[in-house]
Amino acid sequence: MTTKTSTSTPAPALGHQDLNRLLAMMTGDEKHGPAATSTLDTLWVLYDRVLRVTPATVDARDRDRFLLSKGHGPMAYYAVLAAKGFLAVDLLPGFGSYDSPLGHHPDGTLLPGVEIGSGSLGHGLPLAVGTALGLRAQGLDGPRVWVLIGDAELDEGSNHEALAFAGHAGLGQLHTVVIDNGSASHGRPGGIAARFEAAGWSVLTVDGRDHEALYGAFTAPHEGVPLAVVARVEPKS
Repeated sequence: MTTKTSTSTPAPALGHQDLNRLLAMMTGDEKHGPAATSTLDTLWVLYDRVLRVTPATVDARDRDRFLLSKGHGPMAYYAVLAAKGFLAVDLLPGFGSYDSPLGHHPDGTLLPGVEIGSGSLGHGLPLAVGTALGLRAQGLDGPRVWVLIGDAELDEGSNHEALAFAGHAGLGQLHTVVIDNGSASHGRPGGIAARFEAAGWSVLTVDGRDHEALYGAFTAPHEGVPLAVVARVEPKS
């Protein structure tokens, strides 16, 4: 049976000022560097101030669930998890190597605190909808479900179906963060926000580098409907 494991003792929690150093410890996937850095601020604000999950509660029924759908370029995700003590800092230099649990896409069976394996674009939001439905079926209305997706993932039909269903079903436990770096292939009338609004979501658009703006959006009330936060970052070059 495969179990999640961190092969070393996690380091004490670190701060935002340590993230660049932690990122620099991971090499070999530089082509996805922009994908990683585009998510860094969102991930930090979520894990530092919003998500109700810790290294000690990764299996608790009442924990918040965070699903990383934008799984390519996961260096920022690993750096934040290491800073918060979910995995050992000394695992970072082995990123992408044969015997490392830190793959080029996260593996939910290998790392504590990682809910899903990701990398195939378009899967995370449907999985998050299913997770929210599962919590509802169990009568667990406290845990919140968060999913981070990229703007290009909205080109996938599975995401269109998931966001349409979630609004109609009134999944108030569901929160989606869309990292908008202008990498989508297809334009949408009114932009990303309009797409979620049309499906019955509460939607906010913020500067994806502004920590206070991100925190304000993540904690905004949205009773009875899912929340989407569009986090705009510098366009992909």
